[in-house]
Amino acid sequence: MLDDTYFMKQALQEARKAYAQGEVPVGAVVVCKEQIIARAHNLTEMLHDVTAHAEMQAITAAAEALGGKYLNACTLYVTVEPCVMCAGAIAWAQVGRLVFGASDEKRGYQRYASQALHPKTEVVSHLLAEEATLLMKSFFQARR
Repeated sequence: MLDDTYFMKQALQEARKAYAQGEVPVGAVVVCKEQIIARAHNLTEMLHDVTAHAEMQAITAAAEALGGKYLNACTLYVTVEPCVMCAGAIAWAQVGRLVFGASDEKRGYQRYASQALHPKTEVVSHLLAEEATLLMKSFFQARR
Protein backbone atom coordinates (compact mmCIF):
# COMPACT_ATOMS: atom_id res chain seq x y z
CA MET A 1 0.00 0.00 0.00
CA LEU A 2 1.26 3.44 -0.90
CA ASP A 3 1.43 5.96 1.93
CA ASP A 4 2.15 9.63 2.60
CA THR A 5 5.90 9.00 2.84
CA TYR A 6 5.98 7.37 -0.60
CA PHE A 7 4.15 10.28 -2.21
CA MET A 8 6.26 12.90 -0.42
CA LYS A 9 9.36 11.17 -1.79
CA GLN A 10 7.85 11.65 -5.24
CA ALA A 11 7.43 15.36 -4.50
CA LEU A 12 11.07 15.47 -3.37
CA GLN A 13 12.07 14.01 -6.75
CA GLU A 14 10.28 16.93 -8.38
CA ALA A 15 12.10 19.35 -6.07
CA ARG A 16 15.42 17.86 -7.18
CA LYS A 17 14.43 18.46 -10.81
CA ALA A 18 13.81 22.10 -9.94
CA TYR A 19 17.20 22.31 -8.20
CA ALA A 20 18.94 20.89 -11.28
CA GLN A 21 17.23 23.53 -13.44
CA GLY A 22 18.26 26.41 -11.20
CA GLU A 23 14.77 26.81 -9.75
CA VAL A 24 14.02 27.07 -6.04
CA PRO A 25 13.69 23.38 -5.17
CA VAL A 26 10.03 22.91 -4.40
CA GLY A 27 8.18 19.91 -5.76
CA ALA A 28 4.58 18.79 -5.67
CA VAL A 29 2.41 15.84 -6.61
CA VAL A 30 -1.35 15.45 -6.57
CA VAL A 31 -2.75 12.05 -5.65
CA CYS A 32 -6.28 10.81 -6.22
CA LYS A 33 -7.33 7.26 -5.33
CA GLU A 34 -3.71 6.33 -4.56
CA GLN A 35 -2.56 7.38 -8.04
CA ILE A 36 -0.40 10.35 -8.93
CA ILE A 37 -2.41 12.44 -11.37
CA ALA A 38 -0.05 15.44 -11.48
CA ARG A 39 3.63 16.15 -10.87
CA ALA A 40 5.22 19.57 -10.86
CA HIS A 41 8.07 21.71 -9.60
CA ASN A 42 8.83 25.40 -9.54
CA LEU A 43 9.12 26.95 -13.01
CA THR A 44 9.32 30.64 -12.11
CA GLU A 45 12.74 31.19 -13.69
CA MET A 46 12.08 29.20 -16.87
CA LEU A 47 8.68 30.76 -17.48
CA HIS A 48 9.61 34.23 -16.14
CA ASP A 49 6.43 33.98 -14.09
CA VAL A 50 6.29 34.62 -10.35
CA THR A 51 3.08 32.57 -10.13
CA ALA A 52 4.65 29.40 -11.57
CA HIS A 53 5.07 27.74 -8.18
CA ALA A 54 5.05 23.95 -7.93
CA GLU A 55 1.63 23.93 -6.27
CA MET A 56 0.06 26.12 -8.94
CA GLN A 57 1.47 23.93 -11.70
CA ALA A 58 0.30 20.76 -9.94
CA ILE A 59 -3.22 22.08 -9.29
CA THR A 60 -3.62 23.08 -12.94
CA ALA A 61 -2.37 19.69 -14.18
CA ALA A 62 -4.58 17.79 -11.73
CA ALA A 63 -7.70 19.74 -12.70
CA GLU A 64 -6.94 18.99 -16.34
CA ALA A 65 -6.43 15.28 -15.57
CA LEU A 66 -9.76 15.10 -13.72
CA GLY A 67 -11.66 17.33 -16.11
CA GLY A 68 -12.87 19.57 -13.29
CA LYS A 69 -11.63 22.37 -11.09
CA TYR A 70 -12.31 20.83 -7.67
CA LEU A 71 -9.76 18.54 -6.05
CA ASN A 72 -11.70 17.64 -2.91
CA ALA A 73 -10.97 13.92 -3.39
CA CYS A 74 -7.24 14.60 -3.81
CA THR A 75 -4.16 15.06 -1.67
CA LEU A 76 -1.53 17.64 -2.59
CA TYR A 77 1.98 16.76 -1.42
CA VAL A 78 4.43 19.65 -1.47
CA THR A 79 7.96 19.74 -0.12
CA VAL A 80 7.70 23.20 1.46
CA GLU A 81 4.80 24.95 3.17
CA PRO A 82 2.75 26.81 0.55
CA CYS A 83 2.86 30.59 0.32
CA VAL A 84 -0.30 32.69 0.66
CA MET A 85 -0.88 32.70 -3.11
CA CYS A 86 -0.68 28.91 -3.29
CA ALA A 87 -2.81 28.51 -0.16
CA GLY A 88 -5.47 30.58 -1.89
CA ALA A 89 -5.33 28.36 -4.96
CA ILE A 90 -5.48 25.27 -2.73
CA ALA A 91 -8.61 26.74 -1.11
CA TRP A 92 -10.27 27.61 -4.42
CA ALA A 93 -9.55 24.11 -5.73
CA GLN A 94 -10.99 22.70 -2.48
CA VAL A 95 -8.08 20.29 -2.10
CA GLY A 96 -9.11 17.55 0.33
CA ARG A 97 -5.73 17.10 1.99
CA LEU A 98 -2.50 19.06 2.05
CA VAL A 99 0.69 17.31 3.14
CA PHE A 100 3.81 19.43 3.29
CA GLY A 101 7.39 18.96 4.39
CA ALA A 102 9.43 21.94 5.57
CA SER A 103 7.86 24.99 7.17
CA ASP A 104 8.51 28.35 5.53
CA GLU A 105 8.79 30.80 8.38
CA LYS A 106 9.46 33.76 6.06
CA ARG A 107 6.77 33.29 3.41
CA GLY A 108 4.53 30.41 4.44
CA TYR A 109 0.77 30.82 4.57
CA GLN A 110 0.62 29.95 8.28
CA ARG A 111 2.47 33.15 9.14
CA TYR A 112 0.34 35.51 7.08
CA ALA A 113 -2.97 33.78 6.46
CA SER A 114 -3.42 30.73 8.66
CA GLN A 115 -7.11 30.52 7.73
CA ALA A 116 -6.50 30.72 3.96
CA LEU A 117 -7.18 27.05 3.20
CA HIS A 118 -10.65 25.64 2.63
CA PRO A 119 -12.17 24.76 6.02
CA LYS A 120 -12.50 21.08 5.05
CA THR A 121 -8.87 20.71 3.94
CA GLU A 122 -7.00 18.35 6.23
CA VAL A 123 -3.38 19.42 6.81
CA VAL A 124 -0.43 17.20 7.65
CA SER A 125 2.84 19.06 8.19
CA HIS A 126 6.53 18.31 8.58
CA LEU A 127 6.57 15.03 6.64
CA LEU A 128 10.19 14.44 5.55
CA ALA A 129 10.84 18.04 6.57
CA GLU A 130 14.55 17.46 7.15
CA GLU A 131 15.11 16.30 3.57
CA ALA A 132 13.20 19.25 2.16
CA THR A 133 15.01 21.71 4.43
CA LEU A 134 18.43 20.34 3.48
CA LEU A 135 17.60 20.65 -0.20
CA MET A 136 16.53 24.28 0.23
CA LYS A 137 19.58 25.17 2.35
CA SER A 138 21.92 23.51 -0.15
CA PHE A 139 20.32 25.42 -3.02
CA PHE A 140 20.61 28.82 -1.37
CA GLN A 141 24.14 28.21 -0.07
CA ALA A 142 25.25 27.35 -3.59
CA ARG A 143 23.70 30.61 -4.88
CA ARG A 144 25.66 32.80 -2.44
